[in-house]
Order: sequence, then C-alpha cells, then structure tokens
Amino acid sequence: MKILFFITSLDVGGAERQVLDLAQRLVALDHNVKIVYLTGSGRLLSSNEPFEVVGLEGAKSLHSLISCLFALRAVIKSFKPDVMHSHMVHANLLARLVRVIISIPRLICTAHSNNEGGKLRMLAYRATNFLADVTTNVSSGAVQAFEAKGAVKSGEMLVVPNGIDTQKFMFKESARSLIRSVEGVEPGDKVILAVGRLVEAKDYPNLLHAFQILCRDDDTLKLWIVGDGYLMEDLVNLSIQLSIHNRVRFLGVRDNVSDFYSCADVYVLSSAWEGFGLVVAEAMATERVVVVTDSGGVKDVVGDQGLVVLPGNANALASAMRRALNLDSRAAQILGRQARERVIERYSLDNVVTTWVDLYSGPATTR
Repeated sequence: MKILFFITSLDVGGAERQVLDLAQRLVALDHNVKIVYLTGSGRLLSSNEPFEVVGLEGAKSLHSLISCLFALRAVIKSFKPDVMHSHMVHANLLARLVRVIISIPRLICTAHSNNEGGKLRMLAYRATNFLADVTTNVSSGAVQAFEAKGAVKSGEMLVVPNGIDTQKFMFKESARSLIRSVEGVEPGDKVILAVGRLVEAKDYPNLLHAFQILCRDDDTLKLWIVGDGYLMEDLVNLSIQLSIHNRVRFLGVRDNVSDFYSCADVYVLSSAWEGFGLVVAEAMATERVVVVTDSGGVKDVVGDQGLVVLPGNANALASAMRRALNLDSRAAQILGRQARERVIERYSLDNVVTTWVDLYSGPATTR
C-alpha cells in the first residue's frame, strides 16, 4: 500500500514523533511511505529514515498557502497514494482543501489534542469534515471536546490512540547510571523529569511553582525538563524568580529521550490541556511512577497506575509529587511494572499500526 503522511511540522512534539514511529513500522511491513510536512526544519528527522520526506515552505501568507496547496497537489499527483493520512489542524484542513483539486482515493485526518484552536478553526473543521473519509482523535476525551465545540457531529470522529514502541521505551539500568553520573546526580538525590514542548499547553509555570513548594523542605530534589519552545526564556526567568534555578535543568531537545526516562525517580506532566499524553505513556512503559494533570485523555492513559490531579493547581501537584517521591522502592517498582503492563496491553505500537492499516484499507472514494 502507498501511504502519504502529511503533518504540520516535524520539529518537536508527540504528534510528530508518532507519525515518524508509524512510518517506520509501516515501512517494516513493506508499505511504501512518504511524509510531507508543512513548515519547520524537520528537526526530529534522522539522516537515515527509510522513507522519502518532503518539506514545504510553510503557509505564512495567502500566497504561500496557495503555493503549499499546489506543491502538495504535485506530490500527490506524482506519488499516487492509496491513502493520505494528515495530522494536526493546519495539515488536516489543507489536506481537505487539496482534495477539491485532485482525486485522493482515501483521506484520513487525525487531531492530536482536545484543543486545536478557537472558534474559527472548529468551524473550519466542521465545514470541511465531509471532505475526509475518516476523522480521528487520540482519546475519548479529545473526541468529546471536539463534539462539544461543534467541530464534528456526535459519532463522526473515531478514537485511535497513539502507539508506544515498548521495545524502545523500557527501563535500562545502564542508561540510568550513566546519565545520572554524567549529569552530576549525587547518591540520595531524587530526579523529577518532564518532557515536552515549552509551550502554553504544557503549563510549565504550574510545575515550577509546585517544584518550589517541594524544595522548601527537601534539598535532594532536581527537576529536569527535556524539550524546547518559545517559552524557554520566560521559564528560565521564572525559575530564577522562584529561587529554584540551581535545581532546575532545561535540557533542550535530546535524541536519547528514551534513556532519560530511566534516569527519573518520578515523571510529571503539568499540562493545562492534552489529547493523549504520549510522553506519559512513554514514561509508564519505562516503569516510572507518573504524576499527571487531568488534562484531556491523560487520565484514561494512566488509569490506576499513577497519580492524577486537577490542572492549574500547584499545591495539589506538589502534594501528589511528594506522595510519589515518598513511595518506598518496592512500591515504586510494583507501580512501575503495572504501568508498563497497562501500556503494553492498551497502547502498543503494533496494535495501533494494525488499527491504522484496517482503516487505510477501507473503501476508496472518488473525491
């Protein structure tokens, strides 16, 4: 099968990593895959991806939007995909528009959050939904949010969760020892880890305020934040204002993020909104104790194998983090193993790929 992925960006983020994981697994299953991304530098791409990648110039004006539309049309005309699978709001809407000017046998559009923009974007989703054969989101909570905002009618959007490569994301004692040594972690220190883009949705100010509360009576704590984004300078300044900058490390984008999970004693997600919470599932697959906010589909991912608090409440987040840190090693190991078992059972990449292939193989249309 010839599969064309179209995504807004391939720089940093869970949706972007998910598309690359899906593409790699589909190529391993002998499918012919190509990826087109709308904007950015393709930061997540490696030098030896087993598929062709095409970057467009980005839709920064009406003229560039039209250029991207026709550039995408040219790729479709040349590649002749059996199915086109778009991801994230800009790519989803552009994929639907391009279908007006070129035939696509089957078009699947996937949102990756319960919040992909305001009223105009939700109206655009609703107005163009008829141009997609299948529209999906990554959790039941995200689907319900889209229905509540009028982006889709009830029953029009399917749930297909993100998939985790549980052979890549697994606990490695060697990685834990090496990275903690290199990063200067002393015996007895506790490392709290967060991974994700430094953007409003992730609500890192909430995390920094919660961490400050913990630091008042515990000098063994370190907070590592892996990721990059436009709020980096603001967050660094906030850590200085809170007098915790000597305990907080902003580590930027790391190629070996799967190893950093093993380094953590507790993984925390402080988001204001999410669709699925891919990083939480990755941490669970690595047998970490997780503390998360109830921000979309995350609660469904965690189940009973982690601690869940309301978003935007630094005191509640700090209290849950303290409970997680206070678990004895045996209890933490048991909870971590149960978390991994939950991910393997519900969110393994192999199972999710099978679901996608079934959807890809649905009836072609003439649109």
